[in-house]
Amino acid sequence: MHIKELFDLTGRVALVSGGAGIYGRPIASALGEAGATVVIASRDEDKCKLAAEEMQKDGLKVYGEKLNQANEKSVKELAKRIQQTIGPVEILVNCAVHRPMTKYYEDDVSKWDESMAVNARGLFVMCREFGNAMAKNRKGNIVNIASIYGVVAPDMKIYDGTNIFTAPDYPFTKGGMIMHTKYLASYYAKAGVRVNSISPGGMFWDHTEPFLSNYCAKTLSGRMANSDDIKGAIVLLASDAGAYITGINLVIDGGWTAI
Repeated sequence: MHIKELFDLTGRVALVSGGAGIYGRPIASALGEAGATVVIASRDEDKCKLAAEEMQKDGLKVYGEKLNQANEKSVKELAKRIQQTIGPVEILVNCAVHRPMTKYYEDDVSKWDESMAVNARGLFVMCREFGNAMAKNRKGNIVNIASIYGVVAPDMKIYDGTNIFTAPDYPFTKGGMIMHTKYLASYYAKAGVRVNSISPGGMFWDHTEPFLSNYCAKTLSGRMANSDDIKGAIVLLASDAGAYITGINLVIDGGWTAI
């Protein structure tokens, strides 16, 4: 097969939860640029529709929908709407994340529960709903967007002199996401469904000093990620170019976890 055909997603339907966010938006754009029809969905439907309209101006087939993945009924309703209006989802990207623990390790336990409802139970519901449908059709793949903090512990030194921090729920759920990815890759293997995860490093979005310098000094690449850095990886894993890739966690971090 020609290399362009291997990466071509024309005719496929992709769902990106959290697709209007910092990581989700370039992921949605990349899938659309590769030819897929893309649905971006989150609790903020207006934000998704606005992002979709902006991507449509670039000639992409992107549509915004509402989704509360902590609510199984909402997940099932979205699956039904996409099936009826566009077609079966063949590519699922779980990019949505909820980070309610603003007081970090001293926050109320209810905030931990709120996080787990979206980031743990919600992930399970999304993967089961769309993964089972893919298995029934005997084609499709899931890509879970994890984090380097699901691979290594946070380096607390990079937060010195800043008001930025990482709450305990985030690495907990991202580490769990990576292992759930491996479980699902095994579970769905006989049905021809591939499951992988990507662990990106921090993406630049107007970070200020001293955090920016602290972060960049820790990477071999000497910088934070930009929106283009994740686009190639997502198309690789979502396309036939990645047909022999399943059960992996692809780290895209500029060398953060190498040292």
